[in-house]
Amino acid sequence: MTVYLVGAGPGDPGLITVRGAEVLARADCIVYDRLASRSLLDLAPGDAELISAGKAPGAVERSQNEINALLVEHGRLGETVVRLKGGDPFVFGRGGEEAEALAAAGVAFEVVPGITSAIGAPTYAGIPVTHRGVSTHFTVVTGHEDPSKAGSDVDWAALARAGGTLVILMGAQRIAEIASQLRAGGLRDDTPVAAVRNGTRPDEETLRTTLGALDDATITAPSAIVVGDVAALDLGWFERRPLFGRSIVVTRAREQASDLRRRLLELGADVVELPTIAVEARGDVTVPALEDFGWVVFTSSNGVRAFFAALRDAGRDARALARSRVAAIGPGTADALDVHGIGADVVPARFVAESLVDAFPEPVVPDERVLVAQAEHARDVLRDGLITRGYDVSVLPVYRTVVAEPDPAHLAQVRAGEVDAITFTSSSTVANFLDVLGAVPEPQPRVISIGPITSATLRDRGVRVDGEAAESTIEGLVASVLECFAD
Repeated sequence: MTVYLVGAGPGDPGLITVRGAEVLARADCIVYDRLASRSLLDLAPGDAELISAGKAPGAVERSQNEINALLVEHGRLGETVVRLKGGDPFVFGRGGEEAEALAAAGVAFEVVPGITSAIGAPTYAGIPVTHRGVSTHFTVVTGHEDPSKAGSDVDWAALARAGGTLVILMGAQRIAEIASQLRAGGLRDDTPVAAVRNGTRPDEETLRTTLGALDDATITAPSAIVVGDVAALDLGWFERRPLFGRSIVVTRAREQASDLRRRLLELGADVVELPTIAVEARGDVTVPALEDFGWVVFTSSNGVRAFFAALRDAGRDARALARSRVAAIGPGTADALDVHGIGADVVPARFVAESLVDAFPEPVVPDERVLVAQAEHARDVLRDGLITRGYDVSVLPVYRTVVAEPDPAHLAQVRAGEVDAITFTSSSTVANFLDVLGAVPEPQPRVISIGPITSATLRDRGVRVDGEAAESTIEGLVASVLECFAD
């Protein structure tokens, strides 16, 4: 098999290349760096071996020689191995050394380029490294050379004379010395400088100063330092997004959280995933003969997925619904039905059980039969309401929600109150969150609910509700989060 040296980009997991995502999805073993986004590991198969290479400043977990040996060892086992590296493997990533070790051992390898922080970090800070009429070229240089070398390979005076844009990586600790040498080489004291720390990440910070003022500036690693006239340009977009710098907790089940997480990330939030519930399809579901039912009702997209999985297990498909009308509690559920080629006949104006009951037409015949596909232990409002309307209702529990095990680091972050808001998408997320944490941390971060039922559960448990979605959908929830932080 092959060892893939994959560049993960500077931090934003969305910057992984298509090729990089593809090899991650079939990896047997992943050796990852500290600077590679941990969320990229979610792309790997569930049984992939994950090995941290560490290499944090001042706390090297594995030496480079040990990493090289590890890659050779797993490569020789015939595994698909991904070496996941921050930035680009061949731009100060020591990927060349790893490729040399693999080549010497006769292990097949492939290099998958990534976006280097030398370009990605300035771009997210709104600084083009080249710009018409300002800079026609750029130079990338390390500010941290191999300490075992006899001397420096970097001629800072020559770089000063070269003009254009200078991007310095790994130079935070030596920046005062570097600035002195650049000034001695002829760069003016008023030459613009921008230091982009944690570029492309939710905690990105951009410090703008001048070469002469660098002695008084506080620049910490990891920073990409841009020197030159382009550093005075401010075409910012990333740090100006409405939720930038806000930590938002998502308590939704991991199987459901992707849309909410994606929307919050697009708006600039640092999303803390703390799923308090997990969704399990019941393995003992038998879907009855649907031709006996005038209506089939779905109360969630989870119910749709579990229902059709049970149909498939029985050798049936969507044609089983040909004689039934179908109702969905909301547009998300309707979208899940559409995947199976089923259009919902009824979707209420408000996406709660009470509104679905009100939206139902009168029975065509006395005791018209309705099948409700829902979760175990769901509220009885829908069943009881339809019975009151004159329907004969059967409930088919097709899935269950169980308590999830949150990530310990994220749990500690929430306990410490290091978040700005917590979102809740159901009463079960509220109950499980409070069962796990005991209470919402104090002072209470802002709490945003997807709808009135969830809000009522929060208030019953003594939690202040700061925002409630006007429409019980993910878009409605996101709109409520934005409203909470609009001041």
